[in-house]
Amino acid sequence: MAHTSAMAIRVYADTSVYGGVCDAGIDAASREFFAQVKSGRFALVVSAVVEAELVDAPVPVRGVYEEHLPVAEIIDVSPEALALREAYLRAGIVGAKWSTDALHVALATVSRCRVVVSWNFKHIVHFDKIPLYNGVNLINGYETLSINTPAEIIAYED
Repeated sequence: MAHTSAMAIRVYADTSVYGGVCDAGIDAASREFFAQVKSGRFALVVSAVVEAELVDAPVPVRGVYEEHLPVAEIIDVSPEALALREAYLRAGIVGAKWSTDALHVALATVSRCRVVVSWNFKHIVHFDKIPLYNGVNLINGYETLSINTPAEIIAYED
């Protein structure tokens, strides 16, 4: 297994990316994302939130998560991330019912990830929401981050 290089891109993968490995239509891009994690192109960051959301997931989905734990940086839910999530909610980016989606973005932001990968088009990977997340990040002294699907960030051979 390749070790993550210093030049690897820090990427936070939300729960949907693990499920995507077993979802027809997005499985190839999801698998390739994880292959590129193993090759060292991406430094995988996951949170206790992802782990909690995967507790009741199908065995193959949990297997993908567990397979990548040895190469992942696992981050805890910090007061800083909770405060940023609250800022997203106050800004109306998502409603309180979807606060976990906002927490994924906040966790990625406070842990200095360059990219959030997700298949959640409604609350995370949405052209109306991405600039709002980044606007709140800037107002609160954080860097902006890219929010993409795995298909958008994987390297393709020419």
